[in-house]
Amino acid sequence: MYKKIPFSPPDITEEEISAVSEILRSGWITTGPNTALFEKELADYCGTQYAVALNSATAGMELILKVLGIGGDDEVITTPYTYAATANVLVHRGIMPTFVDVKKGSFLIDEEKIYSAITPKTKAIMTVDIAGVPVDYDAIRQILKTLGREDITLISDSAHSFGAAYKGQKVGGQMDFHVFSFHAVKNLTTAEGGAITYNDNSFKGKEDLYREFKYTSLHGQNKDALSKTQAGAWKYDILTDGFKCNMTDIMAAIGRVQLRRHEEMIRKRAEIHEVYSEILGAKEWAILPLDKNHEVATNYHLYTLRLKDFSEEQRDRVIRMLGERDIATNVHFMPLPMFTFYRNLGYRLEDYPNAHAQYANEITLPLYSKLTVDEAEYVAKELIECIEMI
Repeated sequence: MYKKIPFSPPDITEEEISAVSEILRSGWITTGPNTALFEKELADYCGTQYAVALNSATAGMELILKVLGIGGDDEVITTPYTYAATANVLVHRGIMPTFVDVKKGSFLIDEEKIYSAITPKTKAIMTVDIAGVPVDYDAIRQILKTLGREDITLISDSAHSFGAAYKGQKVGGQMDFHVFSFHAVKNLTTAEGGAITYNDNSFKGKEDLYREFKYTSLHGQNKDALSKTQAGAWKYDILTDGFKCNMTDIMAAIGRVQLRRHEEMIRKRAEIHEVYSEILGAKEWAILPLDKNHEVATNYHLYTLRLKDFSEEQRDRVIRMLGERDIATNVHFMPLPMFTFYRNLGYRLEDYPNAHAQYANEITLPLYSKLTVDEAEYVAKELIECIEMI
C-alpha cells in the first residue's frame, strides 16, 4: 500500500481559522483595517517603505503597468520560462512580450542577452524569480547603467521568492517593484492574493504612488468601501479606468498569521530540501536545484530536480509512475512558446533552446512545511526506484 503524498497543500492551523472567524464576526469582511495592518507588516518584513496588498500577483503586475502608463507600442522584456501570468498581463496591455532566453543550465533569465534585447521602445524589464531563487538584481541594474537606460522600469515577478534574500537583504526592495503571490501553493498563503512592494512613492514623478495604486485597484474610485459606508459619506469620484483587485480583510487575516509563522515554515522547508539533496545527491542522474551564481538565500519554495540525459518522454513516464504510487509531482515550467496562445502569436520554442532544455527533464518534488522528514525520504526512495526501472 503506497503512502499518499499530495504536491503542495497549504499549512493552515487553528490560529488562521480563529483569525478568519474573528473577521467574519466583526461585521466587516472586505478591504479595511486588517488589510492596512497586513500591508504595514509586509513592508516591515521586506524592509521596504510601501506594500500594496491585492487579490493576486497577476493583478499586481498589471496594476504597475496600468499606473505607469506602459502599454500599446511599448516593449517589455521578460523570460519565456515562467507561468503564463507574467506574459499575459503584457498582452492585456497590448504589448507583445520580448522574450529573452534563460542562461544555460539555469531557470533564470540570461542577463547578457538582455543587452541586445533593449531597444529605444523598451519601457520595462520584468524578471522572474524561480523556485525561491532570486535573479541577480544588481546585474540587471548594471546593464541599464552601462547602456545609459536607467529610465527603464525594473519589475520583479517575485511570486516564488517571498522570504528569500539577496545579498543579505530580504527580497522586496532591490528592483523598482517586486510582486509577490500568496496563492494557496505558495510558502505564505492568503488563499489567493498578492502584494506589490517598493520604496519610491514619487516614482516617475508620481504625486502619491501608493494612493494611486489603491484607487486604481478599486475601479478608480477615490473612496474605499469602508469609507463609503460611514454615515453620510456615500459620495465618491472615479479618477481613472481602474479595475477590481483589492485584498479583503478575510485574506489579510490569514496572511497576518502566516507572516508570524513564516520563518519557521521556511526552516521546515529547508529541512525537507536538505533531505532530498542528501539522498539524491548520490545519484549521477540527479541535477540538484539551487543556482549558486550569486549571493542569494532561497526560501525553498520548490524542489526543481532535473534528470540528467532524460528525455521529456522519460521524465513524463517517471511522473506517471510516481502518480501510480500516490505521489504527486509537477513540472515548473512549460516555456510559454509551447502553449497554443503564444504559438499563435508567432513565438517559436526553438528560439529559446535553454528554456526548452531546462523544462524537458525537470520534475518538481513535493516540498511544503507540513511534509515530514520520513515522508520526504519515502518520496526520494520511490523516485529512485521509478527512475532505475526506466
